[in-house]
Amino acid sequence: MTGSVFDGEDAVQETLLKAVESFPGFDALDHPQAWLFRVAHNAAMDLLRARAKHSAAAEEDEMENVAAPTSPIEDRIAAGAALSTFMQIAPTQRSSVILMDVLGYSLQEVCAITGRSLPAVKAALHRGRNSLREIGDQQQSADRPSPQLSRDQRELLASYVERFNARDFDAVRDMLAEEVRLDLVARTRMSGKAEVGTYLHNYAQAKDWRLVAGQVEGRAAAIVCTGDGPAQPMYFVLLGWRAREVIGIRDFRYARYVMESATVEFVESPPPLAGGGGRV
Repeated sequence: MTGSVFDGEDAVQETLLKAVESFPGFDALDHPQAWLFRVAHNAAMDLLRARAKHSAAAEEDEMENVAAPTSPIEDRIAAGAALSTFMQIAPTQRSSVILMDVLGYSLQEVCAITGRSLPAVKAALHRGRNSLREIGDQQQSADRPSPQLSRDQRELLASYVERFNARDFDAVRDMLAEEVRLDLVARTRMSGKAEVGTYLHNYAQAKDWRLVAGQVEGRAAAIVCTGDGPAQPMYFVLLGWRAREVIGIRDFRYARYVMESATVEFVESPPPLAGGGGRV
């Protein structure tokens, strides 16, 4: 729905938080799973609205006569669609197709989850399925190239990874901005160089890891791999810079399942600059 494993994880965390807050009333719910999907759907839509620079055209027009029966063929088209393909159709179409053709909900259940009328859901399904088929025909097997990190980003990332792997955490701290923020996903958040320093101390205690420079969905990331042999990714740490200081760290150590949906690529270190050293 969100087109990003990072935004998707935010929606999951918000959904689980609301579920925990509502837990005493779960016994009164006739369909708790559908309720959870409704909360998750609304969280995803909120993220899309906040992220969009301008609103997508509404898809709520009435189409009483549009038939939208599901079929094995429609199921295969939707379930096999790549994330990038889903992101090319409108959010209302996307949610209806995912809920019905991928997750298997009925038309009535999709209406309850999305809060839309039956004609609107039918219209979204009809248009979404047609769009997926057309996009699939156009794309064939060609994939769009991944966005590439800039030279500065690769240099900064290589320096961070090198210092981390050397267990030189004093040097890593030197790269942090005073107001650096850490999100240890699904566990805790920290802010400020002093507090984030305790997070680095915890990594110093473990020996079964090494970092490899990479990118996830086009964003700079330190890929955490097993310590010996060929690089076997376990999870990743997103890094954000302001000028030449690390201003944001998002560590997925406790949310490793995100790797299942993420597009992870290793990044080669940039060659040395002419007339000077390549290291930061």
